Amino acid sequence: MTERAAVDMWFDPLCPWAWITSRWLLEVEQVRELDINFHVMSLSVLNEGRDLPPEYQDLMKKGWGPVRVCIAVEQAHGAETLAKLYTALGTRIHLGKEPLTRETLVGALTEVGLDPVLADAAESTAYDEALRASHEAGMRPVGTDVGTPVIHAPGPYGDKVAFFGPVITPAPKGEAAGKLWDGVLLVAGTPGFYELKRTRELGPIFD
Repeated sequence: MTERAAVDMWFDPLCPWAWITSRWLLEVEQVRELDINFHVMSLSVLNEGRDLPPEYQDLMKKGWGPVRVCIAVEQAHGAETLAKLYTALGTRIHLGKEPLTRETLVGALTEVGLDPVLADAAESTAYDEALRASHEAGMRPVGTDVGTPVIHAPGPYGDKVAFFGPVITPAPKGEAAGKLWDGVLLVAGTPGFYELKRTRELGPIFD
């Protein structure tokens, strides 16, 4: 049997583009020999000290809560439970348009069978050191001029590759998802390749 490759994605629950990419990767996992592992990065950490519009500054303040809760869950219950919580949070935030409140966090925790008291982590700095370490592990290979999604994967030539993206909408399904993965991995694994981009004409589509 072919050995399954480990692919790691760093997400912030706030980001709709990361959410779509994560759903695509779960499709890829079904048609390629991959195991997807999710990790936490933080747009709030990434944007510390940056000159941002007031509305984005407000979003970054609210953004600390969900990632702290995610780290608390990962530490207490492991990566598999973190993935389930990400699905519950993303469904509520991006599909359900729920606000970034304690009620949303409690609802997601309860949905995956976790103690709702874990929502207390949102207002605590106790998990910030671990949050920053997770963030740094994801972002170090790609730099700080990108956000999320960030993916680390075995490259097509045997080396590990790390990259931002892909930014896609909607997420391809089935073999189309697999073909996109093949292409992304080939491009990302090409030595010296850095950027391929065009202007976005569509907002996030969560179908």
